[in-house]
Amino acid sequence: MSKTHTGNIMLSVKDLNVFYGKIQALDNVSMHIDHGEIIAVIGANGAGKSTLLRSIAGLKLQMTGALFFDSSPLISKSHIMVKRGIAMVPEGRRVFGNLTVYENLIMGSYLQHDKSEVKAELEGVYSLFPRLHERMHQVAATMSGGEQQMLAIGRALMSKPRLLLMDEPSLGLAPMLVSEIFVKFKEINQRGVTILLVEQNARQALSLAHRAYVIQTGRIVKEGSGKELLNDPQVQEAYLGVRKK
Repeated sequence: MSKTHTGNIMLSVKDLNVFYGKIQALDNVSMHIDHGEIIAVIGANGAGKSTLLRSIAGLKLQMTGALFFDSSPLISKSHIMVKRGIAMVPEGRRVFGNLTVYENLIMGSYLQHDKSEVKAELEGVYSLFPRLHERMHQVAATMSGGEQQMLAIGRALMSKPRLLLMDEPSLGLAPMLVSEIFVKFKEINQRGVTILLVEQNARQALSLAHRAYVIQTGRIVKEGSGKELLNDPQVQEAYLGVRKK
C-alpha cells in the first residue's frame, strides 16, 4: 500500500469520524491530497464516499477529527470554503433549471467582484465546454444530462477553485459522454486545478487518477497510485468486474 507523496500537501484529513445520528458513516479516515494531483475515491454504494466529500465541502455534519487546507484548519462553512478555493460539483448536478446556461455560470462567480476576472473565467469555461457557449441562452432544464453535467462543472469552475470536489460525475451518463467528461477532467487538472473525484466508474477513475483510495464501510482499506490499484487483484474483483481465474 503506497504511502508516498510529493510533500506538497494541499488538503489533509486526519482521524475523521462522521455520524448520522447513531450510525457511523466514516471511521477514523485519514488521507491527503497534494497540490496538482487528481485523487480518486472508489468504493461500493453506501461505503462513505459522498460523506467524505460532504465533510470536506463544509456541509454541516456530526463529525470529529481534523481537516487542514494549506496547513490551516478548515472551517465547516460552505461560503468560507469557496473563498479559500474549494468548489464542489454535487451528485445529480443540481443546476438551476429555470435559469439559462449563462445565468447558471454567473451564479458560480457570486463571490467575485472584478468583472474582468468573471469574463476571463467565463471564456475559460466556454473554451473547455464549447457546447455551453453554443447554448448560453438555453434554459438549463431543457438540456441533456451530459450537458447539465458540463454546466455543473463549469459553474464550479467560475469560482476559480484550487481544489475541485466531484461527486459521482458519470452517474446517469452514456458511456461516450463519460469518456468525454473524463478527458475534460484531465484538461482541468492541466490548467492547475487539483481534483478529488468520488466515482462509481472505478476503471475510469483509476485510469485518470495519480493516486486513489478505496473506502469500505467507512474505512480506508487501500491506497496507491491509480495504476497500482487498477492492477490489484482484490480491486479488480470487487470493483472492476474481473473474476479470479
